[in-house]
Parts: sequence; C-alpha cells; structure tokens
Amino acid sequence: MPRKKRTAGSSSDGTADSDDSADHEKTDSSRSSTRLTRASLRLSQSSQDAPPDMKQLAERDESPPRTPTGNAPSSESDIDISSPNASHDEGMAKDQKDSGSDPSHRPKRRRFHESYNFNMKCPTPGCNSLGHLTGKHERHFSISGCPLYHNLSADECKVKAIEREKQDDERSQGQSEESRHATRHQAPTARQVKYKEKVQEMRKRRDAGLTKEQKEKYMEKLRMQGQITEGSNMIKTILFGRYELDTWYHSPYPEEYARLGRLYVCEFCLKYMKSQTILRRHMAKCVWKHPPGDEVYRKGAISVFEVDGKKNKIYCQNLCLLAKLFLDHKTLYYDVEPFLFYVMTEADNTGCHLVGYFSKEKNSFLNYNVSCILTMPQYMRQGYGKMLIDFSYLLSKVEEKVGSPERPLSDLGLISYRSYWKEVLLRYMHNFQGKEISIKEISQETAVNPVDIVSTLQSLQMLKYWKGKHLVLKRQDLIDEWKAKETKRGTNNKTIDPNSLKWTPPKGT
Repeated sequence: MPRKKRTAGSSSDGTADSDDSADHEKTDSSRSSTRLTRASLRLSQSSQDAPPDMKQLAERDESPPRTPTGNAPSSESDIDISSPNASHDEGMAKDQKDSGSDPSHRPKRRRFHESYNFNMKCPTPGCNSLGHLTGKHERHFSISGCPLYHNLSADECKVKAIEREKQDDERSQGQSEESRHATRHQAPTARQVKYKEKVQEMRKRRDAGLTKEQKEKYMEKLRMQGQITEGSNMIKTILFGRYELDTWYHSPYPEEYARLGRLYVCEFCLKYMKSQTILRRHMAKCVWKHPPGDEVYRKGAISVFEVDGKKNKIYCQNLCLLAKLFLDHKTLYYDVEPFLFYVMTEADNTGCHLVGYFSKEKNSFLNYNVSCILTMPQYMRQGYGKMLIDFSYLLSKVEEKVGSPERPLSDLGLISYRSYWKEVLLRYMHNFQGKEISIKEISQETAVNPVDIVSTLQSLQMLKYWKGKHLVLKRQDLIDEWKAKETKRGTNNKTIDPNSLKWTPPKGT
C-alpha cells in the first residue's frame, strides 16, 4: 500500500513527530555550538593580533560586569539594561531567535555587551561619568547629561532635584482639585473682602460730604476728562498734539471710541486712541513726521503735501473723520479713493504740524477745484484759510481751468470764500488800467468762476444794470480801504508764492 503523508500536527503519529523534533533540536544545538566555537576562535586571534591596550580591554571585559556602585551583580537581572547599546543587544537576541539558536547562549553575549557599555565614559574632558544633570541617576555617558559640562557638580544636581520635588509637592498641595477646574467660581479671599469694604466706606463718606453743587461740579469734571458722556455718542473733546480741542459736530467714529467722550489723536498719522497712555506709547514708536504724500509746495515753514486717497487710504479716512468734528455739511468719510488731498502743514523742530487741508476730485465734470476744505480750530483767524483757497486756485491756473468750490459750502467756508473773492476783485481793480472791464477776462486771469465773480460784485454793490447792459462800477473807496489793510499787514501777510509750487497736473486716476 502506498504510504500516507504525515503532517506535523497529526495525533496518530505523535511519537514519530516527537522523535523528529528531538533530532532537529540536537542538530540546532550542534550548529549553534559550532558557531560559538568559531566566534571564540576569531576573538582569540584578534586579541593576539591587537595592540596591548586592546588586549587589556578584552581582559577587563572578561571579568564580570559591575554595577555603578562597584559591586558585581548577583544575577543577570541586576545588570543595567538601559545602556546606549541595549536596543542593539535586543536586536541581536531577536536575530538569534529567528535563526533558531539556543536561548541558553543569549545571556552570555548580552552580558559581554553590557560590560562593554559600563566601560564607556563621558566625552567631557576631566569628567568621571558620575552623577547626572537631572540628579536622578548615578552615571551618565553623554554631554547632555554631564554636570561638569554645565558647570555643575553631581551633588548640586541632586540638591536641585530635591528642591524641585519639594516645590512640586507644595504646588500640588496648595492647588486643590476643585480650584483647578472651577477657578471662576472661587470665593474672594479675606484680603479681597477687606479691601472691598474699605473702598465702599470711602465712597460713602465722599458722597455724604458733598453737596449737590459739588456733585455736579465733580460730574462735570469727569465729563470733561472724557470718563463719562451723556446723550448720543458724541466726542466732546480731542487731544491733538499740544492742543485740547472742543468738537462742534458729531463724527462717525467707531462706537467704542465715540462713547468715550474724549479722543486722543496722533497729530502726524491721525490714528485715534482711547487713552493718554496709549497715545504716549504710540508717540514713542510713531515714525511719521509729515503727511504721507509728495511735497508740492514749500516756502518758509509752510508746506503742502499731495496725498492720494487710493495710495494712503487709512490716513485720508482718518483725516475725513477728524474734519467732520468741525464741519456740518460733510458727508464723505470712507470713500476716499477718487480724491486727492492737499494737506497744509507748519514745520518746526518736532515735525510738520497739520494746519488744514482741502480735497479735490481727480476727475471733476463740473471743474470743482475743492470738494471739502478745513482749517484746524487752533489755526483759524490767522490767514491760513485764504492760503488754502488761494492754493486751490493756483492749481486751477496751472491746469488752465476755471475753478469753483463744491456746494453746499459750510457757514465758515462761505465767509472765507466771499472774503477771498472780494480781495481778488479789489486787487484786480486796483491794478487795472483799461477803460472797459470784462468778467470773462477777470475769470481767465484769476481762475475764478464767472458766477462767483458776479455774486461777489453784487454783494459789493459794484454791478449795476443800466440801459439793458450790466456795468461794473469801480468803487475807489473800497479799493482804498483794501489797500490800507494790505499796507497794515506788511510782510507778515500770509500769501501763496506761485514760484514755490513744484507740481504737475496728475494724468487720469
């Protein structure tokens, strides 16, 4: 009969399988002993060929390994397996297991590597490898754990480790489980309760000792300081440079700033802030000393900067918000890209201080040379308003256009423009030597719109309708009065010098 194949796991042939497995074990053990014999032979040959220092190292390795205290380990379990080559030893043991070698030979090879690791020393010069930077180990073998490398001793590391443990224990005892997870609901301490009672008592005594008038004065003082505000969110005062200015109208600042009642504004970059402390810190870091644009005019301390609303949007928006505090008919705050802003400044050793400005459309179909104009309150009634108006007409002359301000004009703006138009017409009349005066010629020479010229002549009673024609009357009394004022002002008169203008009309937007 043909013989059946037997599997290694069949129960009927268990005896034969056991005999076969025994034979396999014998062959495996004989192979492993043969490998060990060859390895020992190679070691002996290499030790004979090695220099004397290596021989001493090999003889030292044959001695049983010692613990960090200097005693020989009582068993294999006492050997420190946390050496740098422990993972390498485990990998070799795993390879031996996979190759089917006898497990009884593994501890010997492992003990050899561990004894070699104990002979490793710290690479720091002069270090004996004793102690550890953490204070928790007796030895170290690397620079990262060397106390000497970190200018410490082993005893100092141990003392610091003990101190850290004490601090951790105190911290854990002082911080209970409940306080860690419910810190918002903690009860106030006795010191906090005592201080609260003290403050309440001081407030009661203060309120009881004040009369009604004193309380009103105290509230008014707080209101002036900007700590409280009443009614709508209207800013009462602003701190601008070295001036404290009272506002006239409401400006749409953000609500968290408008409700303060008092605003702090940087006079160079026009950034607005909530408190004087923030302003002081900002001024220590602010690098701006003049408006962010091209200087197109300078004569003496007076300069004019052309600022593009598209290139410097934030600055122009802040300028519009600041101007709304002193203008009633202003409606433009944030859409500043289609405009050019001409900012007039007065320079000193600290920088160029804002005097006033006017805005102008880049492309105006009605030839408006001014959209919005403002002189800061601290510079009013000093001639700066007429300088701004005169500068706007000077730009119109360079563009070879006839200009006019955009309507409606504010109350102060209308007064300023009428005063300027009157001065321009009287100067023209004073210098005119012909017999017939033409409004068109006046408009072309002064760049003032004919409508504005006619309205000014009517207000001066210098225009008369006679026999179907309009006649311009030359009133010598008004001209003499204007001439006397000009002479009285002398050289201190603030005027715009056309020769100091360095500007070319912008092309497009």
